[in-house]
Amino acid sequence: MTAKNFPALVPSSRSYEPGVFPETQFQAQNGAVVRVRYGNQRTGSRLSLTFANITDYNASLILQNYVEVMSGDNYAEFTVSNVAAGAGNVVAGEEEGLIPFIRETNSALKWKYASPPSVASVKPGLSTVTCEFIGELEGA
Repeated sequence: MTAKNFPALVPSSRSYEPGVFPETQFQAQNGAVVRVRYGNQRTGSRLSLTFANITDYNASLILQNYVEVMSGDNYAEFTVSNVAAGAGNVVAGEEEGLIPFIRETNSALKWKYASPPSVASVKPGLSTVTCEFIGELEGA
C-alpha cells in the first residue's frame, strides 16, 4: 500500500467522524449487556472536505489524486493544511488538538475515497469540489 499525497490545498469547510471500535453487543433476557471488542483500532472514520471557488487546475489535482488512490492499492495522505478548515490559517494549538485525529497519525487507518469527488462549476475557471473519505484498516 502506497501513500499518495493529497494536493496542498486548504478546504473551506470540513466534517469529521472518528469512527468506532469494532465490537458486538450481546444482551441477555434480563437486560444484562456483554460487549466483545474485536480490536483496539477505530474503523469507519469519515472525512468530508469542501474546496469552494478553487481554480479548475486545482480541481484537476484533486481528480488526479482520486485516480492515483483508487486505481491501485493506495491511500490518500493529508498535510496539516489539508485538514485545517478556514482561510488557510491553522488555529494556534490545533496541530496538537484535532488535526492528528483527522490525519489519523495515531492509528492504523488509511484514507480511501468513499465516492468520487463532486465538482461543481461556479463560473468559467472556478469550481467547488467536495471529497468524501473513509478510514479503513487495510492489512492490519
